[in-house]
Amino acid sequence: MALNQQQKEAWHRAAALCSRAEKCSGDIRKKLQDWGLEMDETTEIIHLLIEEKYIDDERFARSFVKDKFRFNRWGRVKISFQLRAKQVDAGIIEAALEEIDEAAYQEQLLDLLREKNKYVKAATDYDRKAKLIRFAQGRGFEPDFIFPAVDHLLRES
Repeated sequence: MALNQQQKEAWHRAAALCSRAEKCSGDIRKKLQDWGLEMDETTEIIHLLIEEKYIDDERFARSFVKDKFRFNRWGRVKISFQLRAKQVDAGIIEAALEEIDEAAYQEQLLDLLREKNKYVKAATDYDRKAKLIRFAQGRGFEPDFIFPAVDHLLRES
């Protein structure tokens, strides 16, 4: 593939971006378009970056899932939503989410709920339960995990 001068400059800038931090093809595509490149030029540069291993959506998704779960303490729903917003393929998202350890996932949810429960002001147990459920949903956890965890927490206290 023969790149014109503008494409070469964009390729170097994009490669430098990818070298500093893990990026997905959707992020880079948006950057290239912001820099004024046409769609076919953007696609060409993306293919080159993938060939040169600067971009790997699977590697990005695994890293994103691990970071958002560990540091931001997000659930699968929120992580999946963010990856879809970055135009990562659904199959890649599914595979990356499967790497989350089930026991660690449930423990993280319980820890978050215990922490939140200390600061929840509620007149009734029903109100407390509703606030904890909304909090966990906002963090991106699934109802199948939230309801048992909240029930367990309220039995504890």
